[in-house]
Amino acid sequence: MSGHEDSGSRRRFLKLAAGTAAAAMFSGGLSRVARADDLPHVSDADPTAKALGYVEDASTTKDAKHKAGDTCANCQFYSGGATGFGPCQLFPGKAVAAKGWCISHTAKQA
Repeated sequence: MSGHEDSGSRRRFLKLAAGTAAAAMFSGGLSRVARADDLPHVSDADPTAKALGYVEDASTTKDAKHKAGDTCANCQFYSGGATGFGPCQLFPGKAVAAKGWCISHTAKQA
C-alpha cells in the first residue's frame, strides 16, 4: 500500500507544481504589459530620436529613406501592439508610437 500512497503524493505534488508554474507565468506576463504601458514616450528633444529622425507619425516624415507603409508597428525592433505605444530596442526604457518611424526601420521577417 505504501507504493499507492507515494503515487498519490507524487500526483498532488505535480499538480501543485504545475499550478504554481502556470500562476507564475501568468502574473509575470501581466507585469510585463504593465511595465510597457508605464514607459515614458520618446520626445522630440530626445538625442537618440533626433539622431534617428524619429517621428510619431510616419506620414509626416520627409526623409527620403521612408517607404510607404513603413511604421514602427512593422519594424523588427518594435515589440508593442499594432496601435498605441510600445517598447523599441533602439530606445531602451522608452515607448515609441506604433505609427511612428525612424531611419533604422527594418521590416519584420515573416
